[in-house]
Amino acid sequence: MSAGLLHVLRAGTLSTVQDRGRPGLAHLGVPRAGALDQPAAALANRLVGNPEGAAVLEVTLGGLEVLADVGRWVAVTGAPAPLRIDGVARDLARATWLAPGARLRLEAPPSGVRSYLAVAGGLVPAPVLGSRSTDVLAGVGPPPVRDGARLPLGVPTGSPAPHDTPRPPVPGPLRLRPGPREDWFAAEALARLAATSYVVLPASNRVGLRLDGPPLPRVRHGELPSEGMVLGAVQVPPDGRPVVFLADHPPTGGYPVVGVVAPEDLWQCAQLRPGERVRFALTPARRRPGPPPPPGPAGSRR
Repeated sequence: MSAGLLHVLRAGTLSTVQDRGRPGLAHLGVPRAGALDQPAAALANRLVGNPEGAAVLEVTLGGLEVLADVGRWVAVTGAPAPLRIDGVARDLARATWLAPGARLRLEAPPSGVRSYLAVAGGLVPAPVLGSRSTDVLAGVGPPPVRDGARLPLGVPTGSPAPHDTPRPPVPGPLRLRPGPREDWFAAEALARLAATSYVVLPASNRVGLRLDGPPLPRVRHGELPSEGMVLGAVQVPPDGRPVVFLADHPPTGGYPVVGVVAPEDLWQCAQLRPGERVRFALTPARRRPGPPPPPGPAGSRR
């Protein structure tokens, strides 16, 4: 039984319920899903006193209008979509009181793509495989939010946070480590990827950030058997243009992965618009921990 309802008057271009997703189920063919801009979603939750992983609304390019039948603290973070409650402008990234029946509207953001609306108590549609996230590719979890939807609210468990709650990270180049199929590419492929900028293509979505720019030369031209891919994998289809796989990416693919974007930088992919440029910064591969050293002679100092 919910503690109230959030009524969606207008859902905008694409609005979905998202939390931290379903990590650890890729071996079953279940993508992670979850908020694309995880730091922004966590910040919105902290501002209204929710646990960081509570379910929020991920709103693509604004156009959302909602009201609640109970009074709740709300906060909007991520893309800076102008926020109005009953026509009065309100600040972003701070807790704001939404009275019962008051209309909250998010307009189109002047920059960025995805805004996050957190409501005290969180959104509590029925979880699927431990998460309330919508996976737009696999169709797992609640469906994308439509006009007229009614979303159940949970019971608030905390108080609104002060304004000195931790801020979002600062954007920069996407840090990139060599991928498992680096040897399928010419030796200079990763250096070429990091030496220039790529343009975000309109086909980008929650599945992947599709990029246009200098093609990456391959030295092997066959196809791989389908294999799993981690979040942030940079897969290269036959045209040589890279694709960064995001939260709703499929678990398998036939093209090689030349690199992997650092998890800490993936939030930036959520806010890049078509036509914007993105750069990569090559970092060394992580070293796998080796076996423990053999024990020394008794009484020796190591």
